[in-house]
Amino acid sequence: MEITRHFTVTTTIVCKNKVLLHFHKSLNIWIPIGGHIDRDELPEEAAVREAKEEAGLVISLYNPDKKVGVKDVKQLIMPMHIMLHDINKFHQHIDFSFYATADTLDLKPADGETNNLKWFLKEEIEKEKMPDNAKILALEALRILGSD
Repeated sequence: MEITRHFTVTTTIVCKNKVLLHFHKSLNIWIPIGGHIDRDELPEEAAVREAKEEAGLVISLYNPDKKVGVKDVKQLIMPMHIMLHDINKFHQHIDFSFYATADTLDLKPADGETNNLKWFLKEEIEKEKMPDNAKILALEALRILGSD
């Protein structure tokens, strides 16, 4: 049987030393917001779109890459990580994982999106039961984008 792969994005969003996660009802876990990359959409565009749809947030993506200043070429925002997730034995997601900041804690998910969103403090992330990768990314994003 052939394995199908889809490209996805997740975005770990930081605001006021908190990280936004959503409770995925099918998986029963806390994870960053995200979703599939649409046809002809750049990963960074998908990350911004998903943040707007799922949380009603306008975000600024963090770019760990340095500008190279090449003319006539658009330099894309580099994801923090690229990971392969096994969804089942026949399906995988190639996930572009971004970090971002938001200017507000006010959430306004679009109609049809989950309301099960929560801003977590560092101490709450450390105690909360969630997948290791979600915990590691949330703590790393806080370390990079938070203000101690």
